[in-house]
Amino acid sequence: MFRITRPLCQVLKRSTGLTGVAVHLDPLPELIKTYEATLSQLSSIPQTSVYRQGVEALTRHKLNVVQGAKGDVAAVEKQLDEGQIEESLGIASDELKLAAKMVDWKAWEPLEEKPEPGQWEYFGQNVSS
Repeated sequence: MFRITRPLCQVLKRSTGLTGVAVHLDPLPELIKTYEATLSQLSSIPQTSVYRQGVEALTRHKLNVVQGAKGDVAAVEKQLDEGQIEESLGIASDELKLAAKMVDWKAWEPLEEKPEPGQWEYFGQNVSS
């Protein structure tokens, strides 16, 4: 009996079983490229930005998972725990798009107008300082 290797299984995968999500024939290099593009985009945001700190840490972790899996798609899917690898590609692509928008919006800058008193109070807790 022949033993099918993991990369060959991905090529033989006919469907993700998810409507509108096609099988990606070579997902890991694409995932690495997307994570690296996100990290590059984040470098435009100041290091003090909470958004940059959080997304950068998460993206570096995911990149290390993919690079450490040595081409094993199933291992990446299990460690990332985001569903199928195609779903991880979608998540990574969305995060890259959001990072570009955050750079355009300059979300780390102070508000142009002071918030109304009580605007940032939720359930009796004052969040603004």
